[in-house]
Amino acid sequence: MRLPEIISARVGRRAALKGGTAAVLLTGTAAAGLLGTAVARAESAVFRHGIASGDPLPTGVILWTRVTPSEDALPGSGAGDPVSVRWEVARDEGFGSVVASGIHTATADSDHTVKVDVAGLAPGADYFYRFTALDQTSPTGRTRTAPAADDTPDRLRFGVVSCANWEAGFFSAYRHLADRGDLDAIVHLGDYLYEYGNGEYGGRNGSVRLHEPAHEIISLADYRIRHAQYKTDPDLANLHTLLPFICTWDDHETADDTWSGGADNHNPGEGDWQARKDAARQAYLEWMPVRAGADRRLYRRLRFGTLAELSMLDLRSYRSEQVHAGPGWRQVDDPNRTITGKDQMDWVTNALVTAPVRWKLVGNPVMISPLVFPPLDPASTAALTELIGIPDAGIPANLDQWDGYTADRQRLLDAITGNQVSDVVFLTGDIHTSWAADVPTVAATYPACQTAGVEFVVPSVTSDSMGDMTKTPPRTASLMAEGAIRGVNRHLGYIELDSHGYGVLHVDAEQAQMDWFYISDPADPNAGVRHGASFAARRGGRLEPRPGPIV
Repeated sequence: MRLPEIISARVGRRAALKGGTAAVLLTGTAAAGLLGTAVARAESAVFRHGIASGDPLPTGVILWTRVTPSEDALPGSGAGDPVSVRWEVARDEGFGSVVASGIHTATADSDHTVKVDVAGLAPGADYFYRFTALDQTSPTGRTRTAPAADDTPDRLRFGVVSCANWEAGFFSAYRHLADRGDLDAIVHLGDYLYEYGNGEYGGRNGSVRLHEPAHEIISLADYRIRHAQYKTDPDLANLHTLLPFICTWDDHETADDTWSGGADNHNPGEGDWQARKDAARQAYLEWMPVRAGADRRLYRRLRFGTLAELSMLDLRSYRSEQVHAGPGWRQVDDPNRTITGKDQMDWVTNALVTAPVRWKLVGNPVMISPLVFPPLDPASTAALTELIGIPDAGIPANLDQWDGYTADRQRLLDAITGNQVSDVVFLTGDIHTSWAADVPTVAATYPACQTAGVEFVVPSVTSDSMGDMTKTPPRTASLMAEGAIRGVNRHLGYIELDSHGYGVLHVDAEQAQMDWFYISDPADPNAGVRHGASFAARRGGRLEPRPGPIV
């Protein structure tokens, strides 16, 4: 979604550097044991959309690519003959020790994308992979399997990202993550792409580069073309080549403020909602290295030995329609409204209660910590609820996140605290800003109340922040807003409303720490990066500031 209007205003347009579907690929040169080394660019007419891996298991991983058999078989065209694509996985970059291989037939029915769920690999191991088709070979990629279920790795480290809008800037955050060399995977929390037409949603000064197709995407062909465009970004392509991605979607992969029966950015003139939703899901599953479950289900969990389990949520496919501010506020407490759907709620509560691991990580597309005005003492809040109909916990700032679905949130938090589950970490994106919070069961009484874990919210890769929307200099007007928000939401330990970038989550036996990193300017393709803040939770503990990043 777009940043809530309660703390910002929307921005206009920019003119443009056209993105295009240039035939640019990256050929990996990462040496064994070292991720993130430099890569050489190479042109390939067949593999112009790069390669990727994702959803690592102890003995398997998803491999992905897209082949272009001819210039009349571009993404979304529905044209082109079937193509036999050979895939190979090896322990060495020179492919002298191939451990798995096969043939996949890419057809127009799946937009000539290739997804292979490779099995039979060794746990906790690095592998190299490549594809061959039509006498051309793809770049060499590198991926990594998860530790064995009974293994206890010393640590895990994930890059955490969200909200990458092509028109708002360049994806320098991905470049800096690729340069690190110490990550196990990338966790992408949604808004991998945006649905808007040219100039409809840019950055601080308009659009840095323009979307393809030029119009808002609605049809299956449209979504395929947009996915293809994003895959040509060199920084994103590089990062996909070097590390497995673990992804879920938020709303813009379909349309702004998506819910189960529609979206804020969908109107009757744009056709049938279900057809649009099905088209978006089909293109997403074709173009992303994700492992979908029954009924093309996106919520799933991945285990990393006894150290961590990661539950990735889908908070768009099953939710009730968002409540509107004002007379509808009181509806947020309706126990019949849901953000997860019953099956997913049962699934995630069972996962958290039964997980035989130290850290229970939740990939959570929208913020779960309360962000309300005011979270007063319980008696005052109850009186205001009775008199003027505000929700029990106070006036929510953003009805699109868990604050708009308080009954579901309470069900989840009660399951955590009622079963004495400790060391839960929510990893969140969506709101283009940075936050660290304890997750209170009753915000009005914090810090005296129980907490159900901590939440780390990462900034956008490029999508507009508060400073972009208000066009005020960074770290000026936002400072007052941050202070005011923290003043009435005492469970919030950190807020930063201006900067773009990414997070790096480190977990070991004793702590889970998030380090925030901010790029200097999303409009600059060569933007630098700086450390912003670090917060952590020790085993069984609450949020604490840290002096700097873990190295």
